[in-house]
Amino acid sequence: MTVATELPAVPDGAPDGAADPLAVEAQVCLAMSAASRALVAYYRPLLEPLGLTHPQYLAMLALWQHGDLTLKALAGHLHLEPATTSPLVRRLEALGLVSRARSGDDERALAIRLTDRGRAMREQAVGIPAAMLDGLRLDLDQVAQVRAAAQLLLGACEAAEARRS
Repeated sequence: MTVATELPAVPDGAPDGAADPLAVEAQVCLAMSAASRALVAYYRPLLEPLGLTHPQYLAMLALWQHGDLTLKALAGHLHLEPATTSPLVRRLEALGLVSRARSGDDERALAIRLTDRGRAMREQAVGIPAAMLDGLRLDLDQVAQVRAAAQLLLGACEAAEARRS
């Protein structure tokens, strides 16, 4: 992945040699937001046969990978707050893909478990990552570079937020 190191062009009327730090095309947040929306939109037709939204798909991926999880642990894997994750899990439960129950170890914790139907759906979903690579015409190295850049930014944002608190 090539990272642009040049500042955006100076807008008309700006002093000579001055770059505009507020130029919209220079903002990392715009690039990340637009890429995220485009990626989720590209997933949509691949997820429709499963009856899942993109956030639901991510939750299922975490459960297929890790097995039973508490609501808090699932939220952590998804980089979401438990309050945001709870309605998502309720919708997965309504689809018959997961069950929710109070943990036997800790009554305060909500255990999320895949149902037989939820486990079986994994076989239907196994081709989605390859379909994404093929459709986007990206190779594994390019995807690894994009993921690494996104994780670098995520880590920097989380560290900055922790310092702010």
